[in-house]
Amino acid sequence: MKLTSVLPDHPLIILGVVLYIALIPRSARARYERPPSKDVATAAQENRIATALPQVQYTAHNRGNIQLAVANNGTFGTFGDAFIDPFTGDVISSCFYPRNTDLVYLWVGAFWIGAVVGRDTVVSCGSDDYYQTSEFWPEEPPLGEFQYNSIDVNSKFYNPSSRLQAHSEQDVYAEYYDTVTDPGLTGLDPIDGRPHRPLGIKVSQRSMSWSYEYADDFILFDYQVQNIGKERLKKVYMGIWVDGDVWHLLRRGGGEGGWDDDVVGFLETFPAPEGCEFIDTVTVAYHMDNNGDPVGGQWNHMSPRSAVGVRLVRTPGDTLKYSFNWWIVGYDNVWLDFGPRMRGRAGDPFRDMGRLGTPEGDRNKYYLLSHVEFDYDTYFTAVDHSLDGWLPPPSNASDFADGYDSRYLLSFGPFDIEPGQTLPVSFAWVGGETVHTRASNFETLFDPNHPEEFYRTLDFSGLALNARWADWVYDNPGVDTDGDGFAGHGRICDIDSAGKPLGNNDSIPPGIDSDNIYWYRGDGVPDFRGAGPPPAPMLRVIPSQGRMTLRWNGFHSETTPDVFLHMPDFEGYRVYAGLDERDESFTLLASYDNENYNRFRWNDDPEEESSWLLEEIPFTKDSLRNLFGDPDLEPLDHPRYNPYHFGDQLYYFEAQDFNASRLNLPVGIRKAYPEYSVRPSTDSSLWTEDEVTYEHGSRLPKYYEYEYDIIDLLATVPYYVSVTAFDFGSPVVGLPALESQPINNHIAEFAQTPVDTVEAHHLDVYVYPQPYRVDAQYRSRGLEGRLLHERDRPDDRVRRIHFANLPNVCKIRIYTIDGDLVRVLEHDYPDGGPGSMHDSWDLITRNTQLAVSGLYYWVVESDKRTQIGKLVILQ
Repeated sequence: MKLTSVLPDHPLIILGVVLYIALIPRSARARYERPPSKDVATAAQENRIATALPQVQYTAHNRGNIQLAVANNGTFGTFGDAFIDPFTGDVISSCFYPRNTDLVYLWVGAFWIGAVVGRDTVVSCGSDDYYQTSEFWPEEPPLGEFQYNSIDVNSKFYNPSSRLQAHSEQDVYAEYYDTVTDPGLTGLDPIDGRPHRPLGIKVSQRSMSWSYEYADDFILFDYQVQNIGKERLKKVYMGIWVDGDVWHLLRRGGGEGGWDDDVVGFLETFPAPEGCEFIDTVTVAYHMDNNGDPVGGQWNHMSPRSAVGVRLVRTPGDTLKYSFNWWIVGYDNVWLDFGPRMRGRAGDPFRDMGRLGTPEGDRNKYYLLSHVEFDYDTYFTAVDHSLDGWLPPPSNASDFADGYDSRYLLSFGPFDIEPGQTLPVSFAWVGGETVHTRASNFETLFDPNHPEEFYRTLDFSGLALNARWADWVYDNPGVDTDGDGFAGHGRICDIDSAGKPLGNNDSIPPGIDSDNIYWYRGDGVPDFRGAGPPPAPMLRVIPSQGRMTLRWNGFHSETTPDVFLHMPDFEGYRVYAGLDERDESFTLLASYDNENYNRFRWNDDPEEESSWLLEEIPFTKDSLRNLFGDPDLEPLDHPRYNPYHFGDQLYYFEAQDFNASRLNLPVGIRKAYPEYSVRPSTDSSLWTEDEVTYEHGSRLPKYYEYEYDIIDLLATVPYYVSVTAFDFGSPVVGLPALESQPINNHIAEFAQTPVDTVEAHHLDVYVYPQPYRVDAQYRSRGLEGRLLHERDRPDDRVRRIHFANLPNVCKIRIYTIDGDLVRVLEHDYPDGGPGSMHDSWDLITRNTQLAVSGLYYWVVESDKRTQIGKLVILQ
């Protein structure tokens, strides 16, 4: 098996160190030499999975604000190593959060399951603390490979006829088993003195991600755990184990800014954003950097200020026991091995695991899975909790309290699994930004013996909100999914005589008709769906010298029904452009939206608080005139201060978005085929060939084809362009208008002569800048080093000499004036497309050295002709 997507020559890859662990007899346990460090321990695991069959594969979730690597062996994360996203080609490392920041929030996470089988205690896990255990394996390819699906009609994985129906914009499926017993694959347990003993488990894993604004900070995992053995599994406990290291890519390693200063904790409740003294149960086990790594007393792009963790949203039963345990692995130093432990008590004696923190061997792992305990947060390690039944703090507690290399396990059980029975487990990998609020707080406020003052400065509101949304997407509150008349749990915000809200956190009886019900929990039937924006339109770019024409088709954007309204909720398009691929770089250039209006009704019910209510989807002007029988009604003549009187009701109107609905202006968004002015049927069998276009690779109506010109562009730099679609929101459930993300369908292109024109007219290749001057400050002028992966590189690693007017397939050779070959570039765009007329040289020779000053000549060879030219580099 091998890491098929990892680049072996990438500078972030750790060189493998081969470790052979022999089966150690029980009498020799004390002599077992544990790995001295995280890097050495990881190398053994990487070597095992890099050389074995069947293959362990990695893929990436990149749709939302979290980029996460997932594997088909019961793990997620890549042990901190570089990983090439198979969809974008970007380098990520286990988990980036927020997206494209190079801020890493994971070493590796794994699924654990333990049970009593006969008289034995057995645990199967994807990985553990020394990374020497890998007890889940897929079948050999192609059976063990990932499968994909998507609800996004623009996705290449969109397949509505698949037996694996998609729930999200990026569904990833995998299956794996714990039935492999080869010690060369699973590793050996030197503590228990035996090879892996399987439970007979098959796991069908689905992971899901979305780009919606409210849902892009989490990834949902759903495990279907099946007993494929012949024995009943008794007293089963499951858990999610996380080694959640936090660092910036340039600070990889131990010490300050690396993985030796992280903290973990458990956030059980948080005030609900609605107010009314509501309290949300969020139950998130989280990890984060101890202080956010400020630089010079200030935050910068290398400061990991967020928290990431696990929230369980579904377990096999409603009356299970839950535990949260964390510990620090001391590797070969037992004095650095620590975890909070309760003292023994009647009926629950203290278990000596050999180490205070790390659970070594199946029996200790099962003990930790099954022992009911909720550990205090890392920050409180030096506080004496003896009166609450905990062991006293260790002598080095202050050192642990300000952050260390920690793991945690969120577990639940017990239950039995009969042969053939399948049980579900669902959890969210969820993040929350900017938990650390001020760069100076840790330095000035943190006292390990009294951490409360510092702890109060942490802002967990984002983590709590995203954890709530994860639970709501899993099971939509207020939605009766199975049609049994029960839509979930809600609460009412009552007002006392003094106008003070009376918080009510208890479930209200179902069926109460009140506008003041706040639904906070679903009906217990999984939905795995959320309200989303319309699909982004199919986009292509037509470049020319100094300008670009954006062409898109919005058939799917304008006709796809919303999952809750059961009708299209398309409102309009927005055009964006930027100078790099970061979300914040995209600037709005133009917008189009339907002409429609929101109608607000004055509610003066004496039993309710008087207010203006928005209860319906937007109206067109004609529909309002028909509704009120007023052919002269101008909605915007009746704002809030001049309401419209209709019988005994008052209404006022607001435009939904900008009502920028004209498509016949000389500038702005326009119809590409204005002659097709009649909206066609959604039934494609009724379209005639004259009514359709194939320019986006599929058969689509010309009616939905639009275009927009971007002019006065520099031909020397790439532009990142996108067209999004947005809806009008859902006032009934309180959702604002939702928009597809610009990053999801963006295209990078140069405003240069397109390759078709280059080849048709045999245009000559040219090179720029000519000469290339090292002292010209191209980077500070925004001409180099703009991409995310280049941001932290030195100047000599972002240099570029550009070739333009290239044919779509050619070979570029660069020689010294003496005829020595310096570099060969393969330019291969057989189907054309963005960037097919352009390529660049990074001034690195084929021997990976920097090119020196001097005169060079280049040769561009295609199947039609060969061109030769010169270029100059000046230091």
